[in-house]
Parts: sequence; C-alpha cells; structure tokens
Amino acid sequence: MRRLFILRPEPGASASAASASALGLDAVTVPLFAVAPVAWDAPDPAGFDGVLLTSANALRHGGEGIERLRGLNAYAVGPATAEAAQEAGFEIAAAGSADAAGLLGSIAPDLRLLHLCGADRRGVEDAAQAITPVVVYRADAIDAPPLGGLAGQVAAVHSPRAAARLAELVEQRSSIRIAAISAAAAAAAGTGWERVETAAAPNDAALLALALRLCDKSGQQ
Repeated sequence: MRRLFILRPEPGASASAASASALGLDAVTVPLFAVAPVAWDAPDPAGFDGVLLTSANALRHGGEGIERLRGLNAYAVGPATAEAAQEAGFEIAAAGSADAAGLLGSIAPDLRLLHLCGADRRGVEDAAQAITPVVVYRADAIDAPPLGGLAGQVAAVHSPRAAARLAELVEQRSSIRIAAISAAAAAAAGTGWERVETAAAPNDAALLALALRLCDKSGQQ
C-alpha cells in the first residue's frame, strides 16, 4: 500500500490525516502553506444580507472583526466551515457540501453577501449574488517542505494553488500519483505524474475515497 501525503495547511491537514487513518491509510501531513491573519476592518453589517464563508480559516483568523458581523446569517461551504460558523455565534442560513458555486447556485440570487475570504480567492466569479470580498487571511508558501519521501507514493491536493506549488517543487514525478479535489486542481498539477485523478465531488471525503483507491489499499492496481 502506498503512503498518502496530505499537503493542505493546518489544522485541515491533521483533520484529513485523521479521516485517512480511519480508512486504514498510512497518511503523513506535509503542508505546503501556512495560514496567517490579515489586518482588516469589518464593514457596516447593515449593508449585507449575510456572510459567505468558503473556509473555516476565515473564522479562525478573522479576529475581533467577526464580532461585529454576528447578527448576519451565514452561508457556509462545507461541514467544517458551518460548524466553525456556529461556534463563532452565526446562524446558518445555508450550508453546501461541495463548493462555493454549488452553494451560491442553491440560494436566492438577489442576496448581498460579504465574503470573508483568503487572499487567493476563487469560485465565486460567476455568482448571481452581489458579493463583496474582504480578505481576512492569507496562505504563505512554506520553503522546502519535506517531500523527499514522496517518490512512489500518493499526494492529495486540496486546491489548484497547492497543485501548482507541488509541481514547482517536484521534478521527478513519474512514480507519483495525484489525487485532486477538483478538475482545476488536477489541471494545475501539470503533466509527468504516474496518474492524476479527480475526486467525484470537491470535498475532503470524496478526495480521500479517491486516495484510498490510488494508494492500492485493496491490493488492486
């Protein structure tokens, strides 16, 4: 059985590793990025119908500005983000299990949403809603992450940015398999890998299900 390298930032990396271990995988965390807060000022909540939360990192790193917005309903992508929003005192108006586009396509198109987001923002460009982005965190690339043992193993990439960063770092690719959370992440990984496959849905559970197969846990190639 191949080992699974989980490359997302903490604390998501450890959460994914725990889920992978529960599936019987041999998982190791090697984050390619470290998340840090960005200074920001919370706008007047009266100008919005809700907050759009596409990552729990916005709540972990949003700081005191979050408090001013707690009266707004939250529209959250993913169960971890929804749980973090509830813990922060938000009422959940809608929670999507896939990606931002899927969530936005399921809610009223005339909403005015404040998007508490990271510096690398994507997935909401074609939304019908009026979305105002406010950057509250950033993910900085980690220099020289320990990828020396990746040859012959499987890498799980949770974003196009992680896939692109992996491609920058790894030259000898022919024995490495890539489990990508989305088609965009798979494309960002580039070519030359043993295999690059995309999860059935853009979430951690589907990505780990793909990784389970790529790691040959069943003994099948």
